[in-house]
Amino acid sequence: MSSGCPDMAGKALGSTRLRGRKFVLAAVLGGLLCCGSSANAAERELRVCADPNNLPFSNQRGEGFENRIVEVLARELEARVSYVWWAQRRGFFRNTLKAGLCDLVAGAPAGMEMLLTTAPYYRSTYAFVTRARDPEVASFDDPRLRTMKIGVQLIGDDGANPPPVAALAQRGIIGNLKGYPVYGDYAMPNPPARIVEAVARGEIDVALVWGPLAGYFAAEDGARLRVTPVPASEGGANLPMAYDISMGVRRKDEAFRDEIEAALVKHRPEIDAILAAYHVPRTDPVSTAGQ
Repeated sequence: MSSGCPDMAGKALGSTRLRGRKFVLAAVLGGLLCCGSSANAAERELRVCADPNNLPFSNQRGEGFENRIVEVLARELEARVSYVWWAQRRGFFRNTLKAGLCDLVAGAPAGMEMLLTTAPYYRSTYAFVTRARDPEVASFDDPRLRTMKIGVQLIGDDGANPPPVAALAQRGIIGNLKGYPVYGDYAMPNPPARIVEAVARGEIDVALVWGPLAGYFAAEDGARLRVTPVPASEGGANLPMAYDISMGVRRKDEAFRDEIEAALVKHRPEIDAILAAYHVPRTDPVSTAGQ
């Protein structure tokens, strides 16, 4: 609130005996407009499209790390967060951000063509998930993979193969794979968790899982599971295992993208702390200032 607003309204109201009721109304309205200017700024809305059932990233209760990072950004922007919930499947970006239902998606591959993305705020990799009591698996060239039951993630409605499956296929490891759809049974909480749970139950011996999912759900299971990031060299130049993750806006919203990017940079230590709390495997430098 401007310090001059109360004085202006008071002087105007003090002169009403001479100028009549119409002046009273004009003065009061003018005072409200002046004194309300900072309140209007606080009414900014940060419209975010997110999946309502997709931990560790987001859910409708705001328990995901993307939910928490969005709250950090909202405080910086002095904005109120509102969500449009949409299952993050094929067509998610087309039906949400590009359709104008929201202005921000908190997790998208850096440089995704249909979006305008910020600089990455973290980089993660696929990981091996094994039982802690079993020998560690740390490479696609481990000979035990030829006889182990291996769980792999299948992406998309058509069951597309992610990079780890292609890496195994290049080595002739095919017949002992079991696929777990990333989307899974959406009626159940956290569908991507099934592949990690399968390792804990002994249904499979090892799982190849996108890092944030592996780290979060393995930690949820206590100390029974081990997460080993896939080395960057495993896939070679044509089969990357690690990816930069950014926030995305519509391609025309350059000023908004720059604003979000500046907030991500300013609050980097806080964001890094959130990612660490969710056990996200990182392959990028992690800040320690302020922790």
